[in-house]
Amino acid sequence: MKKEKVESLEQARAQIDVIDQGIIELIAARQFYVDQAVRFKRSVQDVQSPERVEAVISKIRLQAAEHGVNADIVERLYRDMIQHFIQRELKEIRP
Repeated sequence: MKKEKVESLEQARAQIDVIDQGIIELIAARQFYVDQAVRFKRSVQDVQSPERVEAVISKIRLQAAEHGVNADIVERLYRDMIQHFIQRELKEIRP
């Protein structure tokens, strides 16, 4: 995404609103693919997959650092999001 200097608080807020919309759309897309992935999982262990969670966390921490973003904040956001998706998936595989 191209970043441009703004000339007012209103312009900054307008850009933040656009970014927020994009973040929501990306989370919705991620959820769509999580919902697809659950079809290939057969057990609670497949859903919880701690090694996959840690691999994702390691990757996003590196990406955050590359972009100059606080990796701890990004990790917390991802852990919350991942936990939500795990709970969503568990509802699908449990009778």
